[in-house]
Amino acid sequence: MNVTATLINLYHVCKREMWLHAHGIRMEHTSDLVTEGKLVHETSYPNRAVRYEEVRIGGSVIDFYDPREKLVHEIKKSAAKEEAHAWQVKYYLYLFEREGIEGVIGLLEYPLLRETMRVELEEGDRERLQQMEAEIREIVGAEKCPLPLPKKKCEQCSYYEFCYAGEE
Repeated sequence: MNVTATLINLYHVCKREMWLHAHGIRMEHTSDLVTEGKLVHETSYPNRAVRYEEVRIGGSVIDFYDPREKLVHEIKKSAAKEEAHAWQVKYYLYLFEREGIEGVIGLLEYPLLRETMRVELEEGDRERLQQMEAEIREIVGAEKCPLPLPKKKCEQCSYYEFCYAGEE
């Protein structure tokens, strides 16, 4: 099973969503928030697709990579899940290192907030990412889907109906 940057992100958000996503159960198409996020991604920097390359690496897809500057650009709609976003970008950097490409830096960009956060691999991150990969493989390899998070945390999630169907 190939661990992807999306699974690293979901690992920090919700283990249940991560398991469902890895098993091909996708609900993002039902979410207005996901649609808004895609719109922000597509319209915030319209010239990026011309200037930068899409890179497929280790099962992950990086939309905007500047090979001259060795810079990964990751656009997010809000800063609500900043830790998950940072680990997703760190995983991209880790994947580049595994391919022998050193010195890649990440930029997390929040265009609606007009904020940018620099992301680098730090002491201990590589070991932590290896641990995450192992935990993700274990969770995804389990026969049963993890239990949902407390209902209150999930109200905006695209999997909400799936997880709480039939509950009063």
